[in-house]
Amino acid sequence: MSESSHTGHDLRHRTPKERAERGRAARSDVPRSAHAEFTPPPKRTDPVDIIETQSAKRVQELVPIRYGRMSESPFRFYRGAAAIMAADLAETPRTGIRVQCCGDAHMLNFRLLASPERRLMFDINDFDETLPGPWEWDVKRLSASLVIAGRANGFSAKERAAVVRGAVRSYRGWMRSFAGMGNLEVYYTRFEADELQRQFAPQAGGKNLERWEEARERARGHDTVQVFDKLTHVVGGKRLIADDPPLLVRLEDLLPKAESGALVTEISRLVERYGQTLQSDRRFLLESYRVADVARKVVGVGSVGTRCWIVLLLGRDDEDPLFLQAKEADESVLAPYAGSGGFRTQGERVVSGQRLMQATSDIFLGWERTTGIDGRRRDFYVRQLRDWKGIAVAESMSPKRMTVFAQVCGATLARAHARSGDRIAIASYLGGGDVFDRALAAFAELYADQNEKDHQALLDAIQAGRVPAESA
Repeated sequence: MSESSHTGHDLRHRTPKERAERGRAARSDVPRSAHAEFTPPPKRTDPVDIIETQSAKRVQELVPIRYGRMSESPFRFYRGAAAIMAADLAETPRTGIRVQCCGDAHMLNFRLLASPERRLMFDINDFDETLPGPWEWDVKRLSASLVIAGRANGFSAKERAAVVRGAVRSYRGWMRSFAGMGNLEVYYTRFEADELQRQFAPQAGGKNLERWEEARERARGHDTVQVFDKLTHVVGGKRLIADDPPLLVRLEDLLPKAESGALVTEISRLVERYGQTLQSDRRFLLESYRVADVARKVVGVGSVGTRCWIVLLLGRDDEDPLFLQAKEADESVLAPYAGSGGFRTQGERVVSGQRLMQATSDIFLGWERTTGIDGRRRDFYVRQLRDWKGIAVAESMSPKRMTVFAQVCGATLARAHARSGDRIAIASYLGGGDVFDRALAAFAELYADQNEKDHQALLDAIQAGRVPAESA
């Protein structure tokens, strides 16, 4: 079953007038002001239980690192708590209009990255939780993340509201623009870093503009050559990944020789087989490389403990590298509330969602299923480890700078949703006024309150010895 059948694709063949009427009709069932509401349900699941249920499927020796990272601050907790918020969002009002959701659209999952044409783009980056679902869930997760980050930076309530309203106003405005575009024009829309600088420079101001230019240069420096120099060294004449335990460990140093050899062989086969999910020209390029070394890597906050391997491949010679990351894909946190999406594997779900939502995707993005890793069937998606990646530093943002960043995030999210859902119906529902903007600002504050309580629940669980936590 394709994702299009879950996002209202069949409805998009109605006339623009019919689609606009659908959006306006949704206001009767779910007034825009209703999105301001958030009250935790009486039988709300213990947030620590939700995290522990996820952790039970992961590499157990790494789970304490996950808890340690989530315990550092309410914002770090939020980054790892997509499953908790998914359960909460399921209890909030829905318009019934579906899109391909990111599923974890917090502000730091929007970043700079490279296009295959070697242009620096701004786009959504993390799709572990992507699934067809209600469009408003992504907007609410983005909005709450902005308030949580704003609180950490000491912003006033008025400043936080301005940040959120800026993001939502941008989402609404761009969605209304997309509603008036043809299908191809929407599909080809992308946000290049140079164009964003020209568009938002007047708002950013001199110092913030300098920081933006610095961020672009840093992103361009985060490439295969940089990661090759940083993560490898030469041992006995061979180029190998350099251990940095427990965050990065070569398989030969992680497991007994027989086990590590078998696992390296299986991961090499995974890389070979996954190439069948690439375009033929990209598969040809992949086949020109050979696997040289494999290591286990700890990634992210919420993802800590999932099986993640980095694979060093070498091409023309030992100084011609390609780094791939093979990351385990589990069921989306949205699935219990939005449906499975009908994909054959979880890796395909991630890749299909990413290709649909992103304006341009990594040329090595693909998926594979394996049964040779610890004897269990596991799904993986594969992509380059690093390719001009640049992530924002929320802690260094002023209210003005975060507002501009939030506007870019809102525009980017609108473009992703417009590609996959009924943009005309969503635009019609949102309308030209700021009712929805103000509602989301109120919701975000309420959810930030809940997130602080959930973060404290984790701290209490760690203090009581219920869950172990380690810094790394």
